[in-house]
Amino acid sequence: MNGNTSRSYPRKVELGDDAFELRYMAAGDGAAVAAFADALPAHDLLFMRRDITQPKVISAWLGGVADGSITTLLATRNGRVCGCVALIRDELSWSPHVGEMRLVLDPGVRGRGLGRALADECFAIALGLGIEKLVAYMTVDQQAAIAVFEELGFRPEAMLREHVRDRQGIKHDVAILSQDVNRLLARLETFGLPAPG
Repeated sequence: MNGNTSRSYPRKVELGDDAFELRYMAAGDGAAVAAFADALPAHDLLFMRRDITQPKVISAWLGGVADGSITTLLATRNGRVCGCVALIRDELSWSPHVGEMRLVLDPGVRGRGLGRALADECFAIALGLGIEKLVAYMTVDQQAAIAVFEELGFRPEAMLREHVRDRQGIKHDVAILSQDVNRLLARLETFGLPAPG
């Protein structure tokens, strides 16, 4: 399932001199996603909450895409994955109105607006799915990423001490940021700005 949204994919996004294709992740994307993950700095993998370099994790991710609990957009350039945003939800939990956003970019494409474009698409998909609140998790030392999410309207909600352990066994505190999707939409409408996506 790819989400109930009026957005159509694949779609081309031009950002300055760069052009990217945004498309839904599909069953045949395992190898391309693995190559993308292997090229990421190890610390960036902590954004994803699971080690996406592991074949069993990618297999579970593809399973979530297939059953509709995960909606993932891949950003590709010249046929290579260079970014992704995943929207994870659990309709059987006490929080079916909450989605988790996981966003990660290849370092070589950062600072060009691709992260913002993927986040906007994720907001649009969340609205289409009736999600009311988005949360994002990241280690507290990822200050640049936290600043980007705060620019998107996310606000710190909690911190979990020593909540993740990296490949070297070092524990990191995790910040939880959240965004009320309906409040964001109302704020944009108040100022006459277009909705994300």
